[in-house]
Amino acid sequence: MEKGEAMVIIVGAGPSGLATAGSLSRLSIPHIILEREDCIASLWKKYTYERLHLHLQRQFCKLPHVSFPDSCPTYVPRKQFLQYLDDYVSHFNITPLYKRNVVCASFDDDKKWNIKAMNGYSGEIEEHVGAFLVVATGETTNPFIPQVEGLDTFNGEVLHSTQYGSGKDFVDKNVLVVGSGNSGMEIALDLSDHGATTSIIVRSPVHVLSRRMVSMGLRLLKHLPLNMVDSMMAMLGKLFYRDLTKFGINRPTEGPFFMKIKYGKYPVIDVGTYQKIKSGEIQVLPAEIARIKGNQVLLKNGKSYQYDSIIFCTGFKRSTHLWLQGGDELLNEDGISTSSGWKGKNGLYCVGLSRRGLYGASADAQCIANHIKSLLM
Repeated sequence: MEKGEAMVIIVGAGPSGLATAGSLSRLSIPHIILEREDCIASLWKKYTYERLHLHLQRQFCKLPHVSFPDSCPTYVPRKQFLQYLDDYVSHFNITPLYKRNVVCASFDDDKKWNIKAMNGYSGEIEEHVGAFLVVATGETTNPFIPQVEGLDTFNGEVLHSTQYGSGKDFVDKNVLVVGSGNSGMEIALDLSDHGATTSIIVRSPVHVLSRRMVSMGLRLLKHLPLNMVDSMMAMLGKLFYRDLTKFGINRPTEGPFFMKIKYGKYPVIDVGTYQKIKSGEIQVLPAEIARIKGNQVLLKNGKSYQYDSIIFCTGFKRSTHLWLQGGDELLNEDGISTSSGWKGKNGLYCVGLSRRGLYGASADAQCIANHIKSLLM
């Protein structure tokens, strides 16, 4: 092939991109990976907090064709997961092109994908041509902090969850966590464990389930309908966690797995936060922020509180729509798979964008590799 041309071009060297590269390598299909950062799995390596573990059992989180070592615990900690990813790269001899920020991808008249990427080392625009394009940029692409009136007047420290390392930096401080997903709940726990006076805003209904409940649900989904599994999970959640409304938390009317698939809203997997909320060590504030003035945070319910720091666990936005031309049948405006699918038109694929976590990314990667192999035969 001419310079800059490959059979398959993968955008993103996170776990999804690596899973695709491993699956393609196993079938001897030539490919390249374009990665905008300077390392694999940059979110995990550079933008996650110290105490983070995989929330699901390791068998649900492995990449294709390589299992976790037997020495790994059931719920793999961050450092061991990163070692696993490094070993995976070595096993398949995966060599991403780093500091390549894709600015345009289009399907041209020659029936090939033309990719333009900014080389962060040279500052030049590179062109790459491929018969197939795999979008593996992930659900967690660009950190998002909502616009809050007066946030620029806040006298303390303001962080996104990707900038948070450990609660040891917040000892004896009064800290507000905004966002009640898994990151928000676990960061609130970490802050409290390190002696910070911690509050968390929980403005939307959430399902609170244990690790064991979620693992059980994933197994049952292989054999039972979604609505039946959701009913069981909701019942178990109520039996174990009882009435959460007295702590400021409401349960959704829709089931936990249905919400994950439809809205990308994951159930909260409790790793100890519930007990802290129950004991009053973590205060739940069931209202949105109205405005901020200095260190004073005024909520929409009229109450106000003073804080030294605010940590926004408010998720991410995807930027696929800024560079991918076409593909509307595969990805919506938010960069998520339109129907939990992995295959679009003209040799376009996506992996890790169907709101099914590492388990779904691994399955999608294998499907993509097998499909491309079938087209080449």
